[in-house]
Amino acid sequence: MNQAPGGTPAPATADLTTSRAATVLLGQGMTRTYHGRTVLHGVDLSVPRGQTVAVLGPSGAGKSTMLRCLAGLEPLQEGTVAFQGELLSRAGAAPRSAGGRIGMVFQQFNLFPHLTAAQNVSLAPRRARGVPRARADEQARALLARVGLLDHCDHYPYELSGGQQQRVAIARSLAMGPELMLFDEPTSALDPEFTREVLSVMRDLADSGMTVVVVTHEMDFARRGADRIVFMADGRIVEDGPAEDVLTAPRQERTRRFLDQILSE
Repeated sequence: MNQAPGGTPAPATADLTTSRAATVLLGQGMTRTYHGRTVLHGVDLSVPRGQTVAVLGPSGAGKSTMLRCLAGLEPLQEGTVAFQGELLSRAGAAPRSAGGRIGMVFQQFNLFPHLTAAQNVSLAPRRARGVPRARADEQARALLARVGLLDHCDHYPYELSGGQQQRVAIARSLAMGPELMLFDEPTSALDPEFTREVLSVMRDLADSGMTVVVVTHEMDFARRGADRIVFMADGRIVEDGPAEDVLTAPRQERTRRFLDQILSE
């Protein structure tokens, strides 16, 4: 069982009883250690299809580590991660690839500087799946249109704002046809104007029925765009519940202290 700091049992993760058919992502007992220091303590998380989950918590809470473990980018010392009922990660073994079915967007855009926006988006389908160039280019233009950048298809990253580059990065992840999108503080490096652009795209994805997990400090997105909030501290899930309930009437003192501080800034 997850425990809140100080040893108080935290409420059970909200959706661990969700049927296997409806569960897209299931992490159980996830433990991750760096250089002898445990940063993720036996975390359980279940994400049903079509749900948008906002993961909140202070710096060092283990949020990004959990997300990377769920994406199969970090090995586990204990526990498992399953995607669509298939085991992706288990303790003592290298994570398996989800084959593009899990998309991830990071804080940094990581675009190829020598490729245009459209070329950045079309590259993975062409290289990883052998999609013909013409079809990949057509899909890239459609995805850039979806994120509001059709007029910027032929622009290089240095010709784009930070918000535009992050939207290209989102389109690039969507090009592989993911069933789940993971976002790790996607607006942390952006000015407020560009933050709004990216959050708008993320809300559109959520509204379209995409399953989304977002590590964020953007409380407006958590309030308006998330179905559920997971609050983490000290490598554990402290509170997990419907977004409105957690934001307006958190059950755990640690959650209340965090929200009081971040909402007063």
